Amino acid sequence: MPVPKMNVLAIGSHPDDIEFGCGGTLHKLSSRGHKVYLLILTSGNAGGDFAVRRKEQLRAAESMRTAEVFWGNFTDTKLPFYENVIQEIEAIVVKVSPTFVFVHHGKDTHQDHRHVSECTVVATRNVPNVLFYEGPTTINFAPNVYVDIGDHIKEKLHTLSCHKSQIMKTNVKHQSILAIAKATATFRGTQSRVRDAEGFVSLRMFIAP
Repeated sequence: MPVPKMNVLAIGSHPDDIEFGCGGTLHKLSSRGHKVYLLILTSGNAGGDFAVRRKEQLRAAESMRTAEVFWGNFTDTKLPFYENVIQEIEAIVVKVSPTFVFVHHGKDTHQDHRHVSECTVVATRNVPNVLFYEGPTTINFAPNVYVDIGDHIKEKLHTLSCHKSQIMKTNVKHQSILAIAKATATFRGTQSRVRDAEGFVSLRMFIAP
């Protein structure tokens, strides 16, 4: 019996957040014919030139065969808590009508990530499946859902490499974001007994009987 095609929405505060957190899963879903949409709330201007970062994000989205990229109009590192953010996210949720939403985990040392996560919980109250992904600044992350991305790890890393201006901006000496992403995938794979995986914490998740 064929699997019904879904609309999937991934939400991030900045360009490259989504690719690190759930890029392998998005590759897997788009390769199976599901429509993937991205919402990035800021242009990432605190981490580099906003025009460059937007171009990098669009290149990454194209590599994931994304149906559409939506942009918020908020300022990097100053993304407000609740003020207008819920409405911005909710408008895209209504437009896309997603079956699955992926977003930052709420436990994070970056304030933008925390605020987007909390606002998404409110804005997606009618979405059946909401999963939190991890990033390099996530803390106390204990996945209860795993996705095997062994067949898509190279695609994930290629997509992440589209963000050329950010590859070495990890605040870890001599360590690239690609190396951190691969190490994270290997670790989550070890936890779930596969080669490479992405881990998620579920807010809600329905399993078909």
